[in-house]
Amino acid sequence: MKILVINGPNINMLGIREKEIYGDKSYNSLIKLIKKSAKEKGIKATCFQSNYEGAIVTKIQNAYKKIDGIIINPAGYTHTSVAILDALKAVNIPTVEVHISAVNEREEFRKISYVREYAFLTIAGEGFDGYIKAMDKLIEKLN
Repeated sequence: MKILVINGPNINMLGIREKEIYGDKSYNSLIKLIKKSAKEKGIKATCFQSNYEGAIVTKIQNAYKKIDGIIINPAGYTHTSVAILDALKAVNIPTVEVHISAVNEREEFRKISYVREYAFLTIAGEGFDGYIKAMDKLIEKLN
């Protein structure tokens, strides 16, 4: 089983930005956690991060017929990107939306998620553990 973990803008700044919201763990520590957990579960996880919407859309399109499931934290694009939503719909790969923070408890605009229109599950406010939970839910769905 192959999964693609996509992180949007500013996720590469974890451990530096807004520690009171995102904590002090780095992006590299998130990737290590995902890779370790995937290995333990016997699946292959490819991680990708971009600050560019088009790069995220292209990565999703390139996953077509190559990836079994997607975990995506679209970050700031959550609330703005119809293009990412359309790419997910186009490839029709089971997807879990993840947010490190509890987005629904933050600013009003963060309650809008275009990706949520496609994802079969949204996990928010569970920190890095949300990615592992998303992996488990994808495994359940795909088996």
